[in-house]
Amino acid sequence: MQMLDEDDHIALKKQLAKAMPWFGMDIGGTLTKLVYFEPKDITPDEQDREAGILRNIRRYLTRNSAYGKTGHRDTHLQMDNVEIRKRRGSLHFIRFQTTDMGNFLSLAKQKGMAELVTTVCATGGGAFKFEKDFRDQVNMKLAKFDELDTLIKGILFADLHNRTECYYYENARDIVKSEKRAFNFSQPFPFILVNVGSGVSILAVYGPDNYKRISGTSLGGGTFLGLCCLLTGCTTFEEAIQLATKGDNRKVDKLVKDIYGGDYNRFGLPGDLVASSFGQMHINDKRVSVSREDLANATLVTITNNIGSIARMCALNEKIDRVVFVGNFLRVNPISMKLLAYAMEFWSNGTMKGLFLEHEGYFGALGCLLQFNGELAAALNDNLDHHGCEGEETIEVPTNSDNIRPSSDNPSENTNCPTTR
Repeated sequence: MQMLDEDDHIALKKQLAKAMPWFGMDIGGTLTKLVYFEPKDITPDEQDREAGILRNIRRYLTRNSAYGKTGHRDTHLQMDNVEIRKRRGSLHFIRFQTTDMGNFLSLAKQKGMAELVTTVCATGGGAFKFEKDFRDQVNMKLAKFDELDTLIKGILFADLHNRTECYYYENARDIVKSEKRAFNFSQPFPFILVNVGSGVSILAVYGPDNYKRISGTSLGGGTFLGLCCLLTGCTTFEEAIQLATKGDNRKVDKLVKDIYGGDYNRFGLPGDLVASSFGQMHINDKRVSVSREDLANATLVTITNNIGSIARMCALNEKIDRVVFVGNFLRVNPISMKLLAYAMEFWSNGTMKGLFLEHEGYFGALGCLLQFNGELAAALNDNLDHHGCEGEETIEVPTNSDNIRPSSDNPSENTNCPTTR
């Protein structure tokens, strides 16, 4: 469901007919994500312009990994030798706090970006919120796209071009010993998509252009950060995660064994299972002895348990056994991924695996960059199993005996082709 009006279409087509630079933006409530395409096959016209604004922009974006106080380029996510609109080059992934949008616009004006870029593809609530600022301050038009459309387009494109994009955690019930393993996502449909940002949206995805929103919750990454700031005095997401990594929720939560003295065998509930989040905090002695780290960890466990439980119920209702978690909540946050993997493994009794993707919160911005670009659809149509069965390195992933069940609605999963990643 694209939100472009006729003027947007005309402006964007004019922009795409021009030379570089090409951007896609996802302006979220907490973070703004920007994907920049750096071409390697510079045209003669672009070489002439390299002496001026274009070269300055390219050098500034690609030779720095930090911009101001909150801007960062995630160099480990860079994708090289990617073809977009018949141009080959690299994709760079940049993020900054949305509260710094004013600084971003000042930088864009300072670097002369508006002299080259008249229209930027954008998604997220901020594409509406900051539309007037872009127009008034840097004379740029935002061509706005639906954030769920761009999210799915970005996911499919990234997986097509990165064999190690998708992964899961082996031995998920043992968070300390669980290990990251590659997962073959070459035939993805159908799957449940859990987008964890400030809040959570849950989609059932049946094809590149066939999906529906089936649920969601207001208890997401914004809830975790907000509660951590209140409870621990931290000020950033990174600080909250560092605290949570060192804490122990069992000093904060009430466990099954605190109620029953051990396991609740009748229903198969282990003693260490959380019965009540923050359930110990009404006891003065417990409250006095608890640490900031414990409070942060308990907050994280509360949020991830809730997300995992809802995701599992959605998967059951839709009769889909693949659940993919994405979103900036998972950035620099392996503990949350392991907790989500644990929640999915436990509540499904081992019949579902939580799947994760390397480029986490950038898919919306990447999907924006791909607008008016036909090679994604072409690649999906011409190369459904884009990894093939020959000449590939085979990596073991769990089979049906390991409780990964092929979907009855997707017979293509029952294939004799070895899993390649």
